[in-house]
Amino acid sequence: MRSSTAGRISALLMRYFFLLRSSWPRVLEIAYWPTVQMILWGFTSVYFSHSSPELTAGGILISAVLVWDSLFRSHISYTLSFLEEMWSRNLANLFVSPLRPWELILSLATVSMIRTLIGMVPAALLAIPFFGVSFFELGLPLLGFFLNLVFTGWAISQAVTGILLRYGLGAESLTWMLPFLLAPFSCIYYPLETLPLWMQSIAQYLSTTYVFEGMRALILKGEWVPELLGKAFLLNAIYFILGLSVFCLSLRSARRRGLLLQSGE
Repeated sequence: MRSSTAGRISALLMRYFFLLRSSWPRVLEIAYWPTVQMILWGFTSVYFSHSSPELTAGGILISAVLVWDSLFRSHISYTLSFLEEMWSRNLANLFVSPLRPWELILSLATVSMIRTLIGMVPAALLAIPFFGVSFFELGLPLLGFFLNLVFTGWAISQAVTGILLRYGLGAESLTWMLPFLLAPFSCIYYPLETLPLWMQSIAQYLSTTYVFEGMRALILKGEWVPELLGKAFLLNAIYFILGLSVFCLSLRSARRRGLLLQSGE
């Protein structure tokens, strides 16, 4: 049983690996966008440092951009791998095979993590010679910030892939919309108190808010507040379960209604 499960997951991983290997622009694109983002915000940070040094202390802007991009990359990488199956009309083939839904989810999450690291590590390394900001000086808390946002990205992806199963490629735009919908409430570049009260009441239920509040406390004040990461992990667990429920219910409905055979371009 274990060997057959490992074999199915390995086969999917090999499929996604060959898709990447067959097109070098895909690999280049993974690292391209995070690097461009880092450079643009890096020079913005340099400009602001002359007039408002408190806004850029400790490389806070560059660090916030890189940390936020880990959420966006993990979500996009997961969802695009799923969309590859829809575009090629391969979903029906996958689900008539012995492949279990959790094996597909684990494969997509693994590919997502690999693609996210391919994108983030070069950008973080380039920030050192370009702007003198070492993302890695955050130490062990960096792992907590990173994993929290990756889990948030996967939670969003569970819901989005479920919606795609139910409504087809007509809902494809949600892949890009949802992360940006969360961004204003996530307090990426500003403290929670900056938001109006009605937005604060929404932001306090987002895991991303606690990640960025914790990162600001660490960079600007040198304070490590594990309670903030704890709240973020708890909210992520809730949202992941909700997203997984949407995916499983949508998959059951798609199987019953024969939608898997109709997916694709």
